[in-house]
Amino acid sequence: MYFCAMEEVKVAVVILNWNGREFLSRFIPGVLSSLPAYAQLIIADNNSTDDSVAFLRTHYPGLRIIQNTENGGFAKGYNDALKQVEATYYVLLNSDIEVPPRWIEPIVEMMEKDENIAAAQPKILSYYHRDTFEYAGAAGGFIDTYGYPFCRGRIFETLEKDEGQYDDICEIFWATGAAMFVRSKVYWELDGLDESFFAHQEEIDFCWRAKNVGYKIMYNGNSHVYHIGGGTLPKRSSRKTFLNIRNNLTMLYKNLPEGPLHRILFLRLLLDGLAAVKFAIGSGFSEIIAVLRAHIAFYKRIPQLRKMRKIRKAGKVSKIYDRLIVLDYYVLAKKYFNKLDKNRFTS
Repeated sequence: MYFCAMEEVKVAVVILNWNGREFLSRFIPGVLSSLPAYAQLIIADNNSTDDSVAFLRTHYPGLRIIQNTENGGFAKGYNDALKQVEATYYVLLNSDIEVPPRWIEPIVEMMEKDENIAAAQPKILSYYHRDTFEYAGAAGGFIDTYGYPFCRGRIFETLEKDEGQYDDICEIFWATGAAMFVRSKVYWELDGLDESFFAHQEEIDFCWRAKNVGYKIMYNGNSHVYHIGGGTLPKRSSRKTFLNIRNNLTMLYKNLPEGPLHRILFLRLLLDGLAAVKFAIGSGFSEIIAVLRAHIAFYKRIPQLRKMRKIRKAGKVSKIYDRLIVLDYYVLAKKYFNKLDKNRFTS
């Protein structure tokens, strides 16, 4: 039984698909078998050019499919689809994720007990190395003062083994878009994901906006999933570099208080220049061009972004690491989350 009557749906698990027939055929059976009675699986197809939709209609005729008219990326794709979904909670689930039984229930139970939780994530483990945290989310996302994101279990390229060290429930700064539980009321209160991002870091921006108005973002280690990762763009991609840097600067401008904003943007200009040199050594001159293009694209958008600044919370929001994670990682060799100074996280 793939369809749950609309009035009964508490949780809508929505997989955004673009040319992912292989992932759908591999992972949909497990997702369907894991659904509690109050949940429904929906496939939102982002105008695929492969046979994804035909495959679904043939093999899962009872499955609800929403077909977007264009591929507007992760953010617009989900916004367009979720406008057509009625549920108390949305689960934004990547197509390249394997789920075990009872991965939904612990997080829903947690969110039911606290209406101030806007979004949450499970533990994200690697599909291919199942005792290791996966890059996109690991055991919950954080950010430093200068906008660099990192995770418990993953700082830059260092991935920790899962030895039970994050089998807890705790507040975090951002929840991964790979398996993001979000309260639908809050999703639309915040106007959904920022469609100008297209892809990369839109979930961090969403969580930051939620925290700016007083909501919490949570991690629940009683739930876990296995993520392949890297399914949309290659790990080393000038397009990915461009999107990450442009979107990260955009997020800083939208969400930072006025006081530190311009100082941090100036420092980021210098730090991104150093990063471009490092990228170039490993990946060639195209990476320097991508960093330059990202900064130009960001500065061109400032007049538009100025209208989007809606800082409504005094002071710093919680769970920001009040140091430069780049310095800790590359200079002080603090490669693991438990080596960071816990007193430097804002409360």
